Amino acid sequence: MAFSHSHGSHDHSHGHTHGVIDPTIATTDRGIWAIKWSFVVLALTAALQLVVVFVSGSVALFADTIHNIGDAATAIPLWVAFLLARRKPTARFTYGYGRAEDLAGIVIVLIILFSALVAGYEAIRRLIEPQPIDYLSVVALAGVIGFIGNEAVAIFRIRVGKEINSAALVADGYHARTDGLTSLAVVAGAFGVWLGFPLADPIVGLLITIAIFGIVWQSAKAVLTRMLDGVEPNVTHEIRHAAEHVDGIRAVTDAKARWLGHRLHADVAIDVDDHLSVADAIRISETFRHELSAHIPALATAFVRLTPREAKPHGSVV
Repeated sequence: MAFSHSHGSHDHSHGHTHGVIDPTIATTDRGIWAIKWSFVVLALTAALQLVVVFVSGSVALFADTIHNIGDAATAIPLWVAFLLARRKPTARFTYGYGRAEDLAGIVIVLIILFSALVAGYEAIRRLIEPQPIDYLSVVALAGVIGFIGNEAVAIFRIRVGKEINSAALVADGYHARTDGLTSLAVVAGAFGVWLGFPLADPIVGLLITIAIFGIVWQSAKAVLTRMLDGVEPNVTHEIRHAAEHVDGIRAVTDAKARWLGHRLHADVAIDVDDHLSVADAIRISETFRHELSAHIPALATAFVRLTPREAKPHGSVV
């Protein structure tokens, strides 16, 4: 026997309402809200830095400003992805458009990679051709502003991304953090120039470039894992743990799960008594569904298969 359960706004299998607001829409709205505010903060940060660039002629600060503009631009693919996630499933896209968020994550990783390449190029070029910087104190202040702006956005995006289980938004938050480190490199470089060591800025820039490549690897691994239907090991552990709280379930014989955007979908097979009535099977399945929802808040749907020990291999479907 198999039972499919949904954790949306309505449970069509049993005909009663579980809530007024679809949790997918609620978390998507929160994601769009996070994107809008982080875009505003980064746009203001980049604008302030751009003014200082024109005054000082700092190449390092100009590169950092480009990074901040690029970081603000990552809001575009995320915004499009979250808007698509709100669309209803269709005859062609029966699971909806949650995968658009994973594609946005890939775009963001590519933007981070581009930022790393730009940072590395600028650092090497400045090692070969050192350039003077005017108004060092103003440049350092602009670097501090860049760091504060990026770090604020990073904390904001990572926190909201983890709340709604969005790998793309978390990756975007780490991107903002790397740009904040690049802003600190501008400060360190300006301080080094002030001490009479003009190569301090490009040397620190190279170190930051290595750190950015590390973030590229971490973010790419997280996004690609989800695109390949990978989940954290504790997800299946929680599924099996939830079954331990339900009378009538002997064991979980199979537990699978995958992410679609920031919503989790599970397929679970449980071992039950072969003499169960249909009513008892429905009761056990319903109780298990509530336990799964309590243990895994991000769960959108759970397809539960009952496999009696003495049942035929194909069983029956209810």
